[in-house]
Formats: sequence, C-alpha cells, structure tokens
Amino acid sequence: MAESPGLGEQALNKAAEVGLSSQLDEVENLDVNIKTDPLKLVQGQIDTVSIEGEGLVMQKDLRVEEMDMQIQSVAINPLSVAFGKIELTKPTVGSARVVLNEADINRAFNSDYVRSQLQNQKIQVNGETRTINPQNVDFHLPGEGKVALNANILLVETGETHPVAFEAVPRVSANGKTVSLENVEYGKSEEISPELTKALVDQTSELLNLSNFDLEGMTLQVNSLKVEPGKLILQAQAHVEQIPSAEN
Repeated sequence: MAESPGLGEQALNKAAEVGLSSQLDEVENLDVNIKTDPLKLVQGQIDTVSIEGEGLVMQKDLRVEEMDMQIQSVAINPLSVAFGKIELTKPTVGSARVVLNEADINRAFNSDYVRSQLQNQKIQVNGETRTINPQNVDFHLPGEGKVALNANILLVETGETHPVAFEAVPRVSANGKTVSLENVEYGKSEEISPELTKALVDQTSELLNLSNFDLEGMTLQVNSLKVEPGKLILQAQAHVEQIPSAEN
C-alpha cells in the first residue's frame, strides 16, 4: 500500500500546483509530488520534487503535450512551509522531458502571435520590397530527424500568393537554449525569394526556442532533441532557483 503524503507534503504539493498553474495559459492536468519526511522538512530538506503535466499551454500559444520534471535534494527555508510556500535557499538542478506534438506546433504557427511576427517582416522579391502575410501554415514531423513546413504566402502589395515548402533538421545549440534548422531542403515550388524561406525558417527556430518553456525561477537547458513521426521530444537539464507556489 502506498504511503499517503503527510500534511506538510500535501500543502506544498497544492501550493506548487497552484503556483505553476498561474503561470500557464491553460492546464489540462498538473500533478506535483513532493517527497520528504517531517523531520527533514523541519530542517529545510526535501528529497524529491516530481512535476508531471499534460496539455500545458505556455507563452506564444505553444501547447506542451507532456512535461515531466524531477528535482532532487532541494534545500528550502523551513519557515516558508508554514505559509504554504516552497522558498529555496539555494538553486538546484533537475531533469526534464518535454513532448510537443505536430498538431500543437501547427496551432502555434497559426496563432495570432506568430502571424503578427511574420506579418511585420518585409522581404525582397525580384528586387522589390514586399510585406508578407502567411496563409495556411502546415507544419509536419515526418520522422527521420526532420521537420517539414508548407505555407502559402500572400504578398500584400501585389495580391499574389506563393507556395513555400522546406524540410530541415533541427539542432540544439551548444548552450542548450536555441534551436537552429540545418540541411534545409527546398520544396519543388519555384523559389521566389530566399528571404521568404529564411523568414519561415527563422520563425520555426524561434517557435522551438527553449526559452518559450521557461517558467518563473525555472529554466531549461536542452541536452537532446529527438524527432519522431508526429512529435518532438526534448530532454533537458532544469535549473531551478524557485518553485512557483501559491500567493497568500
């Protein structure tokens, strides 16, 4: 029979769940599980903090299918426990796994935020400056380590619509904070402007940047990015200065 959490653990679990939820636009399921014993808690020690979430909508309309985070050996201010808070006395490091699926990345691409980012861009087409307006952005994860994107781009000044398509291999930067697209292969459609494809490549990289998944007091440094058919899986190191908890 599983041990039921003590009153101190329960209060901290709830405080952390409320605090984390307050930083997210939407939450389908969020479960925080803090393990320690009462004696350690009084001394300001927590053995493990486990955070499991599903359907978390972060900033920029980016939905995360799954997020699992494990943090060990957490030192806290024992007095903060009385107020239902988890106040770390020193930073700690944990591990995190983030799963993004194709449909959610597509949703983010077609969100008002990303569309506004792209619409602000001016590009050169045949020597003329044009304003772009993306239509029907379609993002795919075909497997084989690649991402693929198809879009129709409206050139506002002329009313012309041009198809743009590319496949590329996402790579995590050495600092674990940004994703760049390498080995870009263009689609069969006639390439009207290298700047046009570059704008979409850059926006794809920006959307996958790991700072989008940071929460207050918690940042991720990605160790690996795996592309599977229909989903992206990120394995990361979590740097934790504070675990958000409920405000009293």
